[in-house]
Amino acid sequence: MDQAEKSPGGLRERLVDVGVELVASQGAQTLTLREIARRAGVSHGAPRRHFPTHLHLLSAIARRGFEDLADRARAATGDGTAPPRAQLAALARVYLDFALGERGMYELMFRHDLLESGHLGLRETSLPLFAALVDLVGRARPGADARAVAGSLWAGLHGTAQLWGWGSLQLATGADDVERVLRTTLDAHLGTEARG
Repeated sequence: MDQAEKSPGGLRERLVDVGVELVASQGAQTLTLREIARRAGVSHGAPRRHFPTHLHLLSAIARRGFEDLADRARAATGDGTAPPRAQLAALARVYLDFALGERGMYELMFRHDLLESGHLGLRETSLPLFAALVDLVGRARPGADARAVAGSLWAGLHGTAQLWGWGSLQLATGADDVERVLRTTLDAHLGTEARG
């Protein structure tokens, strides 16, 4: 038995660490229990002691992605004293940077089978970020249905990330910088006045 297998808490964290590294370097499609165990230096059955199914392990890895994105979002919006529009712009940039820079993790985080499975409270891990978006939209557009606008803005950002990552938006719009598309998305959802 490998030393990592003897330390239960250590093994669980090591398996997730290896999964995070693997998804970053090779994408979500490479995340098999066997490959993660091999890279962690443990037997292929060792992950089952902590993750009864493949979805449980994938959920733990995706949770790390949501935590990372939330940390980045908090850092970008700062102490909350900037105008809501400025905070929304910072949050949107962080979201797009994460989606484009961490493509494998981003893809994993939004897999429907993981979100619907309820493993590790994955839905609940993603909801605080959406709640922050709703709050900022509500302050930027008083009187609007903040949840609906925030949902539409999120969908716009998600679509921008996907289409930009595939090269489709550059081809269709002639844009060479995602910032222009981001500004237009924010204008469409928040209006063009009072850009604080």
